Amino acid sequence: MRVINKIEKAYDRNLILIFEGDKEFCEYISEDGKKLIATMIEKEEFTGKKGETLSVNFLQNGKLISMDILGFGKKEECSENIFREVLFKYLSGKSGAILISSNREELNRADLICEIVGNINYSFDEFKEKKSNKVDVEFFSSEAIDITESLILNEATDITRNLVDLPANIINPITLSERVIELGKEFGFEVEIFDDEKIQKLGMNLLYSVGKASATKPRLIVMRYFGDRESEDIMGLVGKGLTYDTGGLCIKPADSMMNMKDDMTGGATVIGTMCAIAKNTLKKNVVAVVPACENAINGNSYRPGDIIQSMNGKYVEIINTDAEGRLALADAITYIVRDEKVSEIIDVATLTGAMMVALGTFITGVFSNRDEVYSLLEKSCNKYGERVWRMPLNEEFAEELKSEVADLKHMGNRWGGAISAAKFLEIFAEGTPWTHMDIAGTAYNNSTKWYKKGASGVHVKGLYEYCKNR
Repeated sequence: MRVINKIEKAYDRNLILIFEGDKEFCEYISEDGKKLIATMIEKEEFTGKKGETLSVNFLQNGKLISMDILGFGKKEECSENIFREVLFKYLSGKSGAILISSNREELNRADLICEIVGNINYSFDEFKEKKSNKVDVEFFSSEAIDITESLILNEATDITRNLVDLPANIINPITLSERVIELGKEFGFEVEIFDDEKIQKLGMNLLYSVGKASATKPRLIVMRYFGDRESEDIMGLVGKGLTYDTGGLCIKPADSMMNMKDDMTGGATVIGTMCAIAKNTLKKNVVAVVPACENAINGNSYRPGDIIQSMNGKYVEIINTDAEGRLALADAITYIVRDEKVSEIIDVATLTGAMMVALGTFITGVFSNRDEVYSLLEKSCNKYGERVWRMPLNEEFAEELKSEVADLKHMGNRWGGAISAAKFLEIFAEGTPWTHMDIAGTAYNNSTKWYKKGASGVHVKGLYEYCKNR
């Protein structure tokens, strides 16, 4: 995606963006071209309704011009998300060079166009002989527009998507750690990896127990970026890094296991966010932690009924080994609070099926113990079409975590399962401002109309925006 102010080449398609009822489309069209378009509009009864397209071919200066006029509906009804939806639908399946322009100031949104082009052009095809076609978009503007930040956000989002799409035989706790080390060198943030011995030495027994049955033992991935050395304020990000989840001894059915490579999406999201923060050189301090492990099965697997001491000292009774993510996150949250001294935490995780039941695959459920944090996070996510909804944190759900044999259980009953999972995590924040994003529905095969199937990369941009503006 590029922004140009002078047309110097021919394009496979020229795309004009209009509102319903607009008559003037493009200044650089010849008079004969304008007459042809007017005739076609009358013949096709084209008005520019939402998603309506008129295609016209004509000669200009001896060259064949292929033009599409794309309607966005009534101006007063055209939100940013409608813009995303209409443009995504138009560009899907397209390839080659496309020039986009508009006489309408409200439709001159190079940032949104860049975002959608990024969504269109990402493809997980590295294991296919035939690669996917890309669309090469240039946006015509008479004014200089800097889209560097948008391009970097696309790049960072693609890093997240790719990590999620890669299968578990390629991405495991060790290889994920190795990739993050390389990303740190490339984008400019510090990386420290704790192996399973260091994890045990730190007392992170919950994390270790989840991953100890796997042939690839757990790793704690710590990423640090200090863009403002004069400030003591440190933003903390924690991402669930289950590179594969069999369910453990409470094994999942085969159909439910197929896409469990995506159970590390929370970790991939904070990795992508760190890439964007560092490359855009934000004047902020951010530390991100990913507890990376694989929930596998062998004679050493942790069991329902086990009692395990967490890093913060509390003893946790295990109820179901398929509720493993909150265990790994609990120790990671304790670590980032106590050892990295962060001022605030946002954790991101594909945590509960209950969240998908509540909000489907369109919306991320967010739990926060600070109103001002949620307000800014919602605004930050909405800027990029990432839809969120605040969920309750009522104390009644903490009652369900009481155990008769330990300090607490790691899950409550079936009802309100996403809330009781969040209440479990909140305990380990130890009073630090804390927010939890359950992306179980939105991380993969997001049903929003401007994402492809597969890894969505949702919330890389929103978290970046939040860190930028907090």
